[in-house]
This record gives sequence, C-alpha cells and structure tokens, in this order.
Amino acid sequence: MTRTGILLANTGTPDAPTPAAVRRYLAEFLSDPRIIETSRWLWWPVLHGVILRVRPRRSAALYARTWQEQGSPLRYHTVNLARALEDRLIAEGHEVLVRPAMRYGSGSISDALHELRHEGCGPIVVLPLFPQSCGATTASIADAVNAATMALRNPPTITFISDYHDHEAHLAALVGRIRSSWERRGRPEHLILSFHGIPQSYADAGDTYRDRCADTAALIAAGLDLTPQEWTLSFQSRFGPAQWLTPYTVDVLARLAPRGLSRVDVVCPGFAVDCLETVDEIGREAARHYKEHGGGDFYYIPALNASAEHAAALAEVLRPYL
Repeated sequence: MTRTGILLANTGTPDAPTPAAVRRYLAEFLSDPRIIETSRWLWWPVLHGVILRVRPRRSAALYARTWQEQGSPLRYHTVNLARALEDRLIAEGHEVLVRPAMRYGSGSISDALHELRHEGCGPIVVLPLFPQSCGATTASIADAVNAATMALRNPPTITFISDYHDHEAHLAALVGRIRSSWERRGRPEHLILSFHGIPQSYADAGDTYRDRCADTAALIAAGLDLTPQEWTLSFQSRFGPAQWLTPYTVDVLARLAPRGLSRVDVVCPGFAVDCLETVDEIGREAARHYKEHGGGDFYYIPALNASAEHAAALAEVLRPYL
C-alpha cells in the first residue's frame, strides 16, 4: 500500500535568538508579497535600509526570552505535533508519514516535500497549521507548495486543506483545553479570544480572515456557555503604523483593567502551537500591560501544542483526505 504523505506547515522561526539569525529570517519573511502587499520599489528601501538594520537586535532579545534548550517553541511544538499526529494515524491503521515544514527559515516546505517523495509517499496532503484561512498565511503556504512542485517532471497528487476554523473536533479540543484550565484555576470573569491581526486594507481588499476568526470565537464561546458580556474577540501582533483589524488586544485589556475583575484569561485560538506571539507578547507583555492599567490576575491559556487532544482533532480534520 502506498503511504500518504502529510505535510504540517507552520510559519517558521529563526535558527537562533541572535541578531544575525533573526535578520536572515526577517529578510525572507518580510520579502514575501503576501506579507507586505506594497510595491517592491517602495518597500525594498524601507526593508533593507531601515527595518533589517534596526529590528533584528530588538527581536532577538524577545526570542531569547522564549528560547528553550530544545530551541524555538514554535519549532519544537510543531515537530512534536507532527510525531504525535503520525503516531495517532498509524495506530488507527493508516499508512502515513507526517512531516513538519516551515514557510520561512530552515526546514522548508520544499525540503519536506522532497523527503516525503523520497520516502515513497504517493498522494500528499498539505495542512497549514492556521485554522482560520488568510492570504498572509494559508495562501503563502500554497505559493510555496506550488513553487516546490513546478519544476518536477512527475509531481505528486497534492490535496490542500485551506481552513478548519469551524471543524467540530478542533473546536471541541479548544473548548476542552479552556475547561481543563478552569477546572484547575477556577473560572475567570472575562475571557479574551485573541487572534493574530492583519492590516485592515487586506480585509477591505477581500480577505475573509476576520469573519473566520469571529466564527471560531463565537463557537468557542457557545461551547463554554458564555454570555456576550463574558468574552471579547480581539486582535494582536500589529506591525507598523497602518490600521489593523480591531479591537486590539492591548486596548481591550486597558478597558477591562479598571473594572476590578477577579481574573482575565486570554486564549489564542488561531495559534496551533505556542510561539513568540503567545508566550511573550500575550503571556508576558500583555499581562504586564493589563496590570499597569490597574488590572488584577491575568492568565494566558496555552495553545493545544502537541497534546493528544490536538493530534486527535487534526486526525479528524485529515480523515476525509486519507
């Protein structure tokens, strides 16, 4: 029986928390026209003349705060999730090979596809680890997959799963993760569901990412039996001076802080695994921001990461394509 190759694609990460490694990573990341939808002749001088001279040192310091012995959280959680998913599917009787891949940096999509073909996989299923489809993430991964297969004389059959924002199994895993946290720590007075933002201009041009985030948030809130007053949808990780999707997570926290709530929890349902934007931006910086504005207890609920529940949920997402 021919094995099915499964490619779990994530954003990527620098190879080390150093300015040089971060500069290499940002140069690739910020050169993607899906990330920066600006004419190259306007963007190139800004990128190479300003951003890549200033930002790498500051970003390296942030990465250093999250770096573990096994490396970047995004990388090792993605690698571990690929192993857990493969074990789960093989235990169910599927002939599969699961490999992680990064859109930017080492461990590229091209290298992962080559490995799957070298290992004798026939059809290949690509699952971007972004539940809510977006041009800057899911479509960019599709670009990389297409580029990697264009030169092949005998390209494999590829199935691309573009979105699973409302998949019942994935929602159940997220609701279960939140309920489990509340069973240990008690229920907060307010839950913020924070998603990575995109420029408002991208949404105005037709990207439906915000609607998918809103659907996911509403379905999670319904699964937790929350009233509209007990939860808020927000967006984080704004970059640059342009208007991004609102409300911004930091603004929501600043509004909640003076209310004297016993505790605010934040969960990030758009992040399959923890990374700089969750561990540091939310778990450290957003918590500090909330308390500086007079807020009390704050808790970040970790992503699903490589948990058995996450592997089981992704197995259900993949099942129709195996």
